[in-house]
Amino acid sequence: MSEVVAVAGLTLELGDPSAPLSRRLMNALRSGIRDGRLPAGSALPPSRLLAGELGCSRWAVTEAYGQLVAEGYLSANQGSATRVRDLGAVQTGARSRPIPVEQRPRFDLAPGVPDLAAFPRSRWAESYRRAVLERPTGRLTGSAMIGSLDARTVITDYLRRTRQVLENPTQLNLSTGATAATGWVARLLFATGHRRIAVEDPSWHGLRDAARRVGLELVPIEVDQDGLRVEQLDDHDVRAVIVTPAHQFPTGVALSASRRLALIDWARRVDGTIIEDDYDAEFRYDRRPVASLQGMAPDRVVLVGSVSKTLTSSVGLGWVVLPQQLIMQILAEDLERGAGPSGFVVDAMGTMIKNGWYERHLRSTRTTYRRRRAALLAAIEELLPQCRVTGMPAGLHLVLRLPDGTDVDRVVGAAATHGVGVIGLDRYRLRPVDEPALVLGFGNLRSGRERDAVALLSRAIEQAAGSVSGSAEG
Repeated sequence: MSEVVAVAGLTLELGDPSAPLSRRLMNALRSGIRDGRLPAGSALPPSRLLAGELGCSRWAVTEAYGQLVAEGYLSANQGSATRVRDLGAVQTGARSRPIPVEQRPRFDLAPGVPDLAAFPRSRWAESYRRAVLERPTGRLTGSAMIGSLDARTVITDYLRRTRQVLENPTQLNLSTGATAATGWVARLLFATGHRRIAVEDPSWHGLRDAARRVGLELVPIEVDQDGLRVEQLDDHDVRAVIVTPAHQFPTGVALSASRRLALIDWARRVDGTIIEDDYDAEFRYDRRPVASLQGMAPDRVVLVGSVSKTLTSSVGLGWVVLPQQLIMQILAEDLERGAGPSGFVVDAMGTMIKNGWYERHLRSTRTTYRRRRAALLAAIEELLPQCRVTGMPAGLHLVLRLPDGTDVDRVVGAAATHGVGVIGLDRYRLRPVDEPALVLGFGNLRSGRERDAVALLSRAIEQAAGSVSGSAEG
């Protein structure tokens, strides 16, 4: 049954209530624009207002607005409302013209993107060429699970050596990325009786939405300077949790040793499952990365990883290391195995690791990111002394804490007008917290441009503060 709601002066047909709200809202707005119910030039409600009336997280609204801006249906300018674009001939059925797509900002400080210019094109091309030419004709069909056993063994050995994972190749299930892997594990949990899953708050929305899409109810658990607050798990009827112990996104902390032990103890007490997202584990700049949680409790931890931050998400390769008892349950109940990546991709990754090319690439990018982070910190200290940075020296992002009372939305909008793309910390929260902060990614920021980016961000913060001051005086 389709859900129709009247909110913030809009009448929206949101479609099937079982689908993710951000997608339903996006489709409803797009349909309203196409059929003229939302005329060109009309202003949409502020994201905070619409989220409040829909009773959802603000992220669901900003995600829908952002996608429609990118598709050319909406325009968003700092200091004014988000408005419906004039689609001209597209709406009237005349000969269509290209819909403009928003350009990437001059300085893209959004998190989650690695240094795309550093992608080892030649090595990857050579690895893929070997994968295609050297695969026997008889193995050009069939699953990557069987056809790429040699490469799977190489990947398994790599994880065992670098992340201290306890596994064998039969426990390694390949996926197209961490989000796909988490969605598949969530389907397994749902099929085996789970109906709720705990998630860090704040956290990366992609993984938790993957769990929500299969029918699991999300239970938000707070994160502090020691990571997930494990004691809060006992306050809820839940036996599964998604956690990022190596480098929590977006707060940038690591799960402390005592919390690691407490989390494993909780899982054993409740017969639970821990999904460990091995996020940013390869990028620690002050010491060696902490070992995987899976190596401490292979009977309770599902390890999820990918190459989206070390290479690029375009490679489309991730993995899941499963406990033996879950594998036996999958086989016994003939549960869905999930869609895997191309066998050529798996073999190419095996070649990258076997020849040392992958780890050489990691050493190079690790050095680049460490220097880039240091340059960004120096610029912040010089140009934004009223702000402070939190999070450990790791990963491809940091958290910039803004002065109390700062309107983060105004800062984000003002920064966009200066060509700087930034994201507020609240975008990753399930529950609102009055704590103004930005999540700054530096992975794809060109080295040597850190100070330029911070200088423009400083102007944006001053501009936003001035706007607030002017409004108060008025």
